[in-house]
Amino acid sequence: MIDITKLMQQLQGDYPLTEEQTKKYQEDGHIFLTNVASPEEITYYEQEISSIVMELNYHNKPVSERDTYGKAFIQIGNVWEKSEEVKRFVMARRFAKIAADLMGVEGVRIYHDQALFKEPGGGHTPWHQDQIYWPLDTDKTITMWMPLVPIPQEVGTMTFASGTHKLGYVNKQVISDESHKTLGQFIEAKGIPQVNYGAMAAGDATFHSGWTMHSAPGNPTEHMRKVMTVIYIADGIQVAEPDSKAREGDMKSWFPGCKPGDPAASVLNPLLYHRNA
Repeated sequence: MIDITKLMQQLQGDYPLTEEQTKKYQEDGHIFLTNVASPEEITYYEQEISSIVMELNYHNKPVSERDTYGKAFIQIGNVWEKSEEVKRFVMARRFAKIAADLMGVEGVRIYHDQALFKEPGGGHTPWHQDQIYWPLDTDKTITMWMPLVPIPQEVGTMTFASGTHKLGYVNKQVISDESHKTLGQFIEAKGIPQVNYGAMAAGDATFHSGWTMHSAPGNPTEHMRKVMTVIYIADGIQVAEPDSKAREGDMKSWFPGCKPGDPAASVLNPLLYHRNA
């Protein structure tokens, strides 16, 4: 029987990072870490997250009849708002401290979470930069991408274009066939190294910068690729003036009640970790 109190206490603990790991992240814009969540933690929280995702699955067409974005995954945001148990997982101090340590900042807030479930036969995730959606003028953003089930090589994990986080805003295209073509050509033309970490165990995680270009292959298997992501932002940054409809939408969704120039700290963005707390 799972000891819930013990799980809660474990999630408040530390995950030690080496100086070499921190430097590697800051140089490459991405890193792979093993056993960020324990098998016991994953076993417990995966069930609750999966239940919510399937309940809220908005797709009403077969995968083959959807557009490129729709084929990529079932996407449910801020799962933490729908379950106190998921909230404990998403808001875990352990994960947040890793994010702060990798970015080299004093504290982090949650921007939002996303469950990304790539269905059997699901399509590829085109090349893109996450931060084109976010109304933030900073490079202090990071996403944790954690499988809730084992992901074998044939299902596929993300591919990162190393160092592209240093380029900032490269292209305003949202996730689409166009972004895949344009950024893919850019990466090839510049000879930018591409890294894929291969198979991942449930509870392993990658962390990547909001500006790091990345993509993922389709899912040719019969198994759902279940992933939970959490996006962190440095404490103390401000909401930027949205310069696109995508950013306007994100400001309304994830910074309710905030306007440009306000602290990026709405009721949906609690402080999860600070070195002085």
